[in-house]
Amino acid sequence: MRIDAERVFSAHDHAACRRATLERAEEIVAAEGLRLTPVRRRTLEILLESHQALGAYEVLDRLVASGFARQPPVAYRALDFLVDHGLAHRIRRLNAFAACMRPGEPHRPAFLICDTCHAVAEAPGTAVADAMLAAAGTVGFEIERMSLEAVGRCPACREARA
Repeated sequence: MRIDAERVFSAHDHAACRRATLERAEEIVAAEGLRLTPVRRRTLEILLESHQALGAYEVLDRLVASGFARQPPVAYRALDFLVDHGLAHRIRRLNAFAACMRPGEPHRPAFLICDTCHAVAEAPGTAVADAMLAAAGTVGFEIERMSLEAVGRCPACREARA
């Protein structure tokens, strides 16, 4: 699995990145017999504008700027739909959402969050998740929800500080 952090934390053709992810999302929704309604599609487009997590009210503000009514429940429902169908992730540490860069692929992402530029990248988190599950199992603890998130500095921000 290619580490998305390599793409997020370096110069890349973001228009192609955004377009490919949106096309994949449309395929997934169609295969599931669902619809990417105008508000759901625009919400995903907003999340794909950058590799940063956005709060629900930031998404709502951008929806309003795109001509949708200021209705928080609509934004929350669109975000919930995207998360429920693997098209977006909730970044709990930030109380925000980010587009999934691997829609339709089974994965357990670990989120790398730059505290300087606020970029968020998905890295493979399966080994860490498996270690957490094993540790929990040794004491009889059943994990119901797990979020793997790390805060630090991306290569560009580290270099800028040097």
